Amino acid sequence: MPLAVYILGLSVFALGTSEFMLSGLLPPIADDMDVSIPKAGLLISAFAIGMVIGAPLLAVATLRLPRKTTLIALISTFGVGQLVGALAPSYGILFASRVVSALACAGFWAVGAAVAIAMVPVGSRARAMAVMIGGLSIANVLGVPAGAFLGEHLGWRSAFWAVGAASAIALVGVVTLIPRIPLPAEKPRLRRELTIYRDRQVWLAVAVTALAAGGVFCAFSYLAPLLTDVAGLDAGWVPTVLALFGIGALIGTTIGGRVADAHLFGVLLSGITASTLFLGALAVFASSPVATVILSFLLGVSAFYTAPALNARMFNVARAAPTLAGATTTAAFNLGNTGGPWLGGTVIDAGLGFVSTAWAGAAMTLLGLAAAAVALRLHTSTSRVVTGSATSADHEPTRSTHSPGPARK
Repeated sequence: MPLAVYILGLSVFALGTSEFMLSGLLPPIADDMDVSIPKAGLLISAFAIGMVIGAPLLAVATLRLPRKTTLIALISTFGVGQLVGALAPSYGILFASRVVSALACAGFWAVGAAVAIAMVPVGSRARAMAVMIGGLSIANVLGVPAGAFLGEHLGWRSAFWAVGAASAIALVGVVTLIPRIPLPAEKPRLRRELTIYRDRQVWLAVAVTALAAGGVFCAFSYLAPLLTDVAGLDAGWVPTVLALFGIGALIGTTIGGRVADAHLFGVLLSGITASTLFLGALAVFASSPVATVILSFLLGVSAFYTAPALNARMFNVARAAPTLAGATTTAAFNLGNTGGPWLGGTVIDAGLGFVSTAWAGAAMTLLGLAAAAVALRLHTSTSRVVTGSATSADHEPTRSTHSPGPARK
């Protein structure tokens, strides 16, 4: 595997750390900026909104630009966004820095994946993508809890400085080790690719992805105050629990990625069901420190166990639009990452307490489960019409791709 692919994985580590680390930094940010925790939670939504807008927009806008130059510009913009966030004198500037960073993050994902695939033989494409996904998984295991640790001991701004430093290292790697990738000989026909949005299965896939991701992030975004204010744990426990969530995510991704090829809908239905049950249990047992810690780990497993199937489903129903399929999946995940924290903040503002975020998240995943069941029914019906006999939905062919959210990017 070329060293340049690992540089892309390092870059994704910085991107993923910045995206998710605010879950452990909301209380100190809220105190410093003199805003409520729900309003601080909107900073998570701001990043997700930038990803939703940036993924399809930049995937199309950079098609004819030099790949290496685009990567340099995007990782540089992302790094500057982290520095602006670290120095932000007001909530408004911090909010704006998150949106700009997210736009750069979304573009880097789209271009970086294309570059990684272009640098390896066809038979090594999945492995190359796995290296990039590994950067995101390690961000959840190490980067996010490290950010929470820095925030606890050196202030929340130190976490932004650290991600800025990681971005600078990634920039050096991109400049020195990423080769110049030739531009495609023929520009993809965008008008033809846009026709995928006429397919109701595409919109069902968007709905399932957004609701499954949003339900988990509805609770995960406010996990820090839930751990300290409800479960009664010391603030020093927050990085440890976030690390456990990340370990669970790594385990879930590994298992889901291996099973989804043969049992796509089986993974979708079982994974979203598990997330719903874990969120409900988190709401019921939130006052128990032991139960909360265990359920945080299990929620990481179930959320990322489902992610490979969510990605693969979009590629299966949008085969005619490879340019937009990955971007649409990224946007769908981040629709959930936007809506989840917003819903969590709404129920908190309504006076229902931090526990209510788990109930609200369970409601979202339950809706996602219903949408997945509808998609399965339509898929089975279509298969019968096309083949003249029922086929196994679990054996729908899949393609490997990456996850932009709790299983993203």
